[in-house]
Amino acid sequence: MINGAVLVPTYRDPENDRKALQLIGEAFPGREAIGIDCLPLLEQHGSLHCVTMQLPQGVLA
Repeated sequence: MINGAVLVPTYRDPENDRKALQLIGEAFPGREAIGIDCLPLLEQHGSLHCVTMQLPQGVLA
């Protein structure tokens, strides 16, 4: 989750990606559900969580 939105991994599967975005949007009223194409991340053995979970010290300073 980020300010005013929820990032949702998508996988170039239009029907299921649409359903996931709709369900996440319903689960988080007042926040925008933003789809992030994560297929390239899967090919590197990770996904959205993996690339967003750690920030080096000082990055946000």
